[in-house]
Amino acid sequence: MSLRKFLVTLIGYARRMTRSFLARYVSPWVLRRDKVEQQRLTALRSRDGDDCRRCRRPIRFDLPRGHDRGPAILPIETVAGGDPPAIENLCLCHIRCHAAGADNTSEVTERIRRKSEAELLSKKRRAKR
Repeated sequence: MSLRKFLVTLIGYARRMTRSFLARYVSPWVLRRDKVEQQRLTALRSRDGDDCRRCRRPIRFDLPRGHDRGPAILPIETVAGGDPPAIENLCLCHIRCHAAGADNTSEVTERIRRKSEAELLSKKRRAKR
């Protein structure tokens, strides 16, 4: 077989390979992770509906992964340990809603409050001078 025929045959095989076909053999853990995530998403969607838990607006499930209006699986209560959270402890929200509240722990809220109070007091002192 000549080199040219070999390359044409190789290119023909490459065109028939889809992403899922390659993922199944090159990185099977990614395919397995996507299947598990899709099952969790389907279970949460049937339980909670199609609305975001934070803003109560509809979530768009037809958008590509990572889009702001796309779904994000959010734990209701954080659980210590390396175990994956149970489906009862998960909810659906927008990616943008999840990102906005990511640092709203009590410590961060208190630090933000103190910082804004300090700025207000420093502005009043400057205005008096």
